Amino acid sequence: METRLFTTKIIAEASVIIALSTALSFLKVFAMPQGGSVTAGSMVPLLWISARRGVRVGLFTSTIYGLVQFAAGPFVVHPIQVLLDYPIAFGALGVMGLFMSHPLIGTGVGIGGRFMSHFLSGFIFFAAYTPEGMNPMLYSALYNGGYLGGELVVSLILMYIIVKKDLIRVFL
Repeated sequence: METRLFTTKIIAEASVIIALSTALSFLKVFAMPQGGSVTAGSMVPLLWISARRGVRVGLFTSTIYGLVQFAAGPFVVHPIQVLLDYPIAFGALGVMGLFMSHPLIGTGVGIGGRFMSHFLSGFIFFAAYTPEGMNPMLYSALYNGGYLGGELVVSLILMYIIVKKDLIRVFL
């Protein structure tokens, strides 16, 4: 039995997950003007591998996906903003791996972690977009919550189907 964490099989699986999530990220149901969108379930493959393989593989795969998203369409105002909006935000989805026995709760926690990262970036680096008279923290919460709420609903529905069809551990 293989004792290494990142076997060839897991690396191949992670690569396919990153490619699938990237392809799904281009299928936008709704896009926000300064970035962020509701997609056709682009976070679900990342959540799935986290539920399937655990937090370390989930964090690794989701963080690499964040770097791929940065390469595919970077929006840069500051180096810390890049970290918050790409590898940290998407990497947070890997926290789902801590909830392997409760994947729907893990879905909410992972997407909540992504929200927190975008929220921080929003009020720190994008306060200039805040409508006059509005608190930048409130604006960031509403802006990022707007599209991530939609992503959460899509992800929960798809993860529910995956759980009900017992597809998390398929082909292990």
